[in-house]
Amino acid sequence: MSPTSHLFLMLSLIMVCCHVVGRLCRRLGQPPVIGEILTGIALGPSLLGAVWPAGQQWLFPTGLLSVVNALAQVGLVLFMFLIGYELNLREVGGRSRVAVLVSNVSVAVPIFGGILLALVMYGRFAEPDIGFPAFALFIALSMSVTAFPVLARILTDRKIDRTPVGALALTCAAVDDITAWCLLALATALGRNTSLAAVVITVTLTAVFISVMMYGVRPVLVRLAERHADRLGGGTALLLVILAGILLASFATDWIGIHPLFGAFLFGAIVPRGAAQTAAVEQVRGVTVVLLLPLFFVYSGLQTNFRLLGAEPGLWGWCALIVAVATVTKWAGSTGAARLAGLGWRESLSLGALMNCRGLTELVVLGVGLQTKIITPTVFAMLVVMTLVTTVLTAPALTLIDRLAARRRATPSSSAKSWPTDRRCSTHLTTPPTRSET
Repeated sequence: MSPTSHLFLMLSLIMVCCHVVGRLCRRLGQPPVIGEILTGIALGPSLLGAVWPAGQQWLFPTGLLSVVNALAQVGLVLFMFLIGYELNLREVGGRSRVAVLVSNVSVAVPIFGGILLALVMYGRFAEPDIGFPAFALFIALSMSVTAFPVLARILTDRKIDRTPVGALALTCAAVDDITAWCLLALATALGRNTSLAAVVITVTLTAVFISVMMYGVRPVLVRLAERHADRLGGGTALLLVILAGILLASFATDWIGIHPLFGAFLFGAIVPRGAAQTAAVEQVRGVTVVLLLPLFFVYSGLQTNFRLLGAEPGLWGWCALIVAVATVTKWAGSTGAARLAGLGWRESLSLGALMNCRGLTELVVLGVGLQTKIITPTVFAMLVVMTLVTTVLTAPALTLIDRLAARRRATPSSSAKSWPTDRRCSTHLTTPPTRSET
């Protein structure tokens, strides 16, 4: 079999497996991304490589892994553009008092917990040439991530995306996403540079890049969008501009010294919204989600080897500690902030469960950390376990909270103080009525 034919066979198998396992997970009440992550792990050394090493080596020969990685990186860059495009910056900028408090606390508390965790992990698990600031910042970042696209999918599947709690969760997740990519850029700069002067130069160039994108590139995109507004799909020119802009922005951030994902994410955030732009973006989405993004899951699975943890209780104990810190800090921080803002216990606990969902965003962050060698393959495997556990917990936790709320409503009236109704929550999350509505 020629390398080209082998690549075609590999791509078709990856697409079909990810799709089938993703649909199976959806029927089990889990987001499809869980199935796609599990597919990548199953095809890697953790399962297929352990059961049938020769078959795994034949299916993913060393000579084609570089091609798979290149396609996966293209898919990842395009997907980060889609995440940036789906963010509504106006809603983020005009978020309510509750969203400001919850989003900030849901990032600050896990970061603090992650730094404490890094203090005890650094001596044992960090590479000798990686300084503590880069390692600690990365561990803290991995604790604070919330997966905006996975969260949106869970809310839509449960039909609560338009409720006050759902709207608040999406707003907070959007803010968390922006914070995560900024922290990732800083962690990457610290990991790639050894001197303080080099870090300062990288951060300065990043600030210049953001300013150029916001005040130089965005006005040009707005004028181009107005020119092509009357064309169905914006025409080929608009699609060309979007694709070229994604790749050039990624190239710029990689040249600056941070990851290419940051450039793609920022470019997606500044692209003006409109019918023509949405039609062009949907063309990008089809190829990205169906073909290129599954390659990222599989390549991540090939880099994940749970056999590194082995049967040693100590490593699995560290893994349990990571899961506990990530879950407690994120859930408790979000829930406590929501309670301080005046939400009821049911809404606060539900918001904490939603913010604890990490999914694809966490996997992207971990891949960057492994690629830049800020973390070792062993730490990567432990953090992947944390990603799976926290994401899988989201849907069952929401179901359990709803059942407890229903049970308390069926008990005597004293339960009303413990589980306030949605009316109390909505007064903090919705905008005041207009004069005509009044």
